[in-house]
Amino acid sequence: MNWQAIVQQIESATGQPFELQNAKPLAGGDINAAYRLQAGNRRFFVKLNTPERLAMFEAEAAGLQALAQTQSIRVPLFIVCGQTPGHAFLVLEYIVLNKRYSRSEQLLGQQLAQMHRQKQAYFGWHRDNTIGSTLQVNGRYDNWPAFWQEQRLGHQLALAADQGYGGRLQALGEKLCSDLKPWFLAYQPQPALVHGDLWGGNVAADEQGNPVVYDPACYFGDRETDVAMTELFGGFSPVFYQAYQAVYPLDPGYASRKNLYNLYHILNHLNLFGQGYLHQAENRISQLLADL
Repeated sequence: MNWQAIVQQIESATGQPFELQNAKPLAGGDINAAYRLQAGNRRFFVKLNTPERLAMFEAEAAGLQALAQTQSIRVPLFIVCGQTPGHAFLVLEYIVLNKRYSRSEQLLGQQLAQMHRQKQAYFGWHRDNTIGSTLQVNGRYDNWPAFWQEQRLGHQLALAADQGYGGRLQALGEKLCSDLKPWFLAYQPQPALVHGDLWGGNVAADEQGNPVVYDPACYFGDRETDVAMTELFGGFSPVFYQAYQAVYPLDPGYASRKNLYNLYHILNHLNLFGQGYLHQAENRISQLLADL
């Protein structure tokens, strides 16, 4: 790997020379290659992918900057992104990440709630981005149930149909999407900036124990979508939920809506990883319909 072009971009973005001494591959991601670049005591985190993935990195950078602007939860500082002849790249601040402990979980709950309290003007976002490696469409909406039906569930179901997942999945999905109003009869969410992909693998703690979030799929949506995803794959302690509720209590209907919101991620896993998620998606929709 020839790092010269990326080093030049780092130097241009930071206004400081960066004489690369070491480029260490890092484990963890299944979509991008990741490295730690080091020169003396200065280090940067770099993601690489194919050149046509530049828009994905640009959207991730926009998400990190949006999260940073809320001045709530720490995120890696964006440095620069761009293309070389062989790669798209994203350069971020390098943060030494550690496992979260009780104090980190408490701070995460408090800070996420504080971020969600900052109201936004509409549902959606100013650009599309990705959830995993799947296109996430973010049209501008004033109606939240319509946004969730069209931009989230409908989009994933259409992708599934294109991959050959028809039949029962599509019939159930069409029935569910025909009317999401029952989940919102007594609940009208306000637009909030959400991380969008808030599972345990996208959260850690820095060396001082402060929570750090990364790999966002940001948009303006119902804050419950972030909290719901923390429950989908586990990894968050009761302290996190207690701290969140103390700052910004959830509506009682969340217990039902979280299953509607996590269906989006189950469908995305079907589209990303295949047949193994088909029955889970069908069963989740059946359960939602039975709850009506």
